[in-house]
Amino acid sequence: MLDKFNREINYLRISLTEKCNLRCIYCMPEEGMPLKNHKEIMRYEQIEQIVKEAAKLGINKVRLTGGEPLIKKDVEILIKKLAAIKEIKELSLTTNGILLAQNAKKIRQAGLTGLNISLDTLQPEKFKSITRGGNLADVLQGIDQAVNEGFKIKINMVVLKDINEDEINDVRKFCLYKGIKLQLINHFNLQSNKNDDYFFDRPPKCKNCNRIRLLSDGVLKPCLHSDAEYKVNYANIRESLENTILSKPERGSSCTSRKMFEIGG
Repeated sequence: MLDKFNREINYLRISLTEKCNLRCIYCMPEEGMPLKNHKEIMRYEQIEQIVKEAAKLGINKVRLTGGEPLIKKDVEILIKKLAAIKEIKELSLTTNGILLAQNAKKIRQAGLTGLNISLDTLQPEKFKSITRGGNLADVLQGIDQAVNEGFKIKINMVVLKDINEDEINDVRKFCLYKGIKLQLINHFNLQSNKNDDYFFDRPPKCKNCNRIRLLSDGVLKPCLHSDAEYKVNYANIRESLENTILSKPERGSSCTSRKMFEIGG
């Protein structure tokens, strides 16, 4: 389906949870945040319903995000449901990698095809500092297991001024050695006006944006950098999706109503 500015919207990002097992300095406060009641969070059956309707509108790429999606119980059940939707050609997941080693095999067997794995540094102490307690060895083990399982893999490196800028070449060499792709992420603040004047791979420039977002509480967002939201009407999911796509702004501005860990980036 085309939005009002003739962009083809074929990509749906789904945040499965706000919960995360890390407290990265650019994403979540050190003390964490009050979380939603379990009853507010979408069930897997509801997500499947929404994706089936989205597929009828031309969505053919789905990415599962969080928080950290691998902390969701039996996430492979949802993956299997979504992988069975014939219109979905690309089904991927973004993870911090901490739980990846023990989950890679089952999510691959369930039908997941791609992984984006966060890796902002190759220095264990700096990793612990950026993530506020994470163990780099867990992520590296997860990457190796994902490579062994044959996933299409991208490494997400958030470039942080005066913290890890000097490691870009080291991470690039690491990716070349592993045969995986490096994706540099521009560090930004959701509450600041979006600026497309950067040379990193992500986020996409507004003119090229092809995505909408589904949050864990059943809210659709047409744009990451916007406060616009639409609660999914399960009696007419198609209309909810169409309204979201048609309300997508030409340019993002800022988002003051949500935090990054709620939206999934």
